[in-house]
Amino acid sequence: MSATREQPVGIDELLEQVRERYDRIEAREAYDAAQRGEALLVDIRYAALRDRDGLIPGALVVERNELEWRLDPRGSHRAPEATSHDLWVVVICNEGYASSLAAASLHQLGLHRATDLVGGFQAWRASGLPVTSA
Repeated sequence: MSATREQPVGIDELLEQVRERYDRIEAREAYDAAQRGEALLVDIRYAALRDRDGLIPGALVVERNELEWRLDPRGSHRAPEATSHDLWVVVICNEGYASSLAAASLHQLGLHRATDLVGGFQAWRASGLPVTSA
């Protein structure tokens, strides 16, 4: 008796599937929400990209491999900002791909308002929004 195996999913299809589960956010909207204190911007880019391109003022920097541990409100290693499952988290990577998968992972932890920035940091910078040197 053989078990039925699901067909593998390619990354493009996986991205499409996870992005259908939540509303992504554009740079200006993310900036405005953060300025109002409604959204927490979380930069998951690795250090070399932050050093090269700069930082978003006020964004919480969390390496991608630590994201779930730092943002789980029940976690023993959570960041002080991770106060509730109702927290509106906007995940930001370099171009808006890894952040989609990261936001989907946060949804699995119960952070139902997690989303990601369309176009990532590069879209933020192209929109003329504030960036500081690392």
